[in-house]
This record gives sequence, C-alpha cells and structure tokens, in this order.
Amino acid sequence: MVITIHEYRATDWPSIWPILEAIVRRGDSYAFSPDMPETEMRHIWVEVTSAAYVAELDGEIVGTYYIKPNQPRLGDHICNCGYAVSERARGKGVASAMCEHSQQIAIISGFHAMQYNFVVSTNESAVRLWKKHGFEIIGTIPEAFRHPTQSFVDAFIMHKTLTSEP
Repeated sequence: MVITIHEYRATDWPSIWPILEAIVRRGDSYAFSPDMPETEMRHIWVEVTSAAYVAELDGEIVGTYYIKPNQPRLGDHICNCGYAVSERARGKGVASAMCEHSQQIAIISGFHAMQYNFVVSTNESAVRLWKKHGFEIIGTIPEAFRHPTQSFVDAFIMHKTLTSEP
C-alpha cells in the first residue's frame, strides 16, 4: 500500500465528494448540516481555503484535506485544517499521512502553528491521532455539538506549535 498526496485538481472533485458526503450525512464529526448540498461543500472545502490536497492509496483517491489561515490578518500565522478519509481506507494510515503532510505544507507556507477549532469529543480516533502527532487539547467547548445519537457533546480546540519563530 502506497499513500501519495498531491495538491487538489478540479478533476479530483468527483472522487472527493462521495468521501465528504458520507461523512457529512453521518453528522457525527463535522458541524456541517447533514443535508449540505455538494456545491456548498465544494465552496467550503476547495474554493475558500488556501489549498486543498488529496490522498491516494494505490492510485485511488481515499482522502482529502484543506489548509487555511485560522484567522485573518493578525491571526493568520496559525493555520487550520480539515481532513476526511473514505470509510474503506480507515485504519490504513491515510489520516496520519495527511496530518504529517499538512504540517510540512504549513511550515513551508510560513505558518507558526496549527489549530483544530472544533474536534468533536466523541470522535475518539481523531482525538487519539491528533495527540499522537503532538497536538494538545487547549480548550473544551461544553456541549458544543449536537450529536445525532448522543445529544450534546463537547468539542475540543487542539493546537500544535510548528516553528520556534512567530
């Protein structure tokens, strides 16, 4: 199994949308509306971000992530990312590879740190993975997410410093 990551191309969207659609429709890890239309998701994921990337496993697109400044202007030295992996590729190192890749891209792009603003606490595999990659929970937003089966659950803010220079 070989994981490769490349910058998003418009021709990648037909393979990315089913991955994102399945995650959004499930409604258990992103705050996006489960009935979000494809056009709105495309706008959010690839049009208003600084860059988007896709991960391929043995030549098949199985994951994607975006990177963007977390805040405008005086907060733009910290980036934010969102990740998605297809169900069939879970547990194969795709999210881990994208996390490593995004940190390298962030450093090359001049970001000082990376912050995840809204990690749903019940998404235990993501929390575990981000911690494994050196992210710390720096805040908890109580009952911030309306989980489809668990009512209101907390969301975490996770952070990692990437460079020693601000």
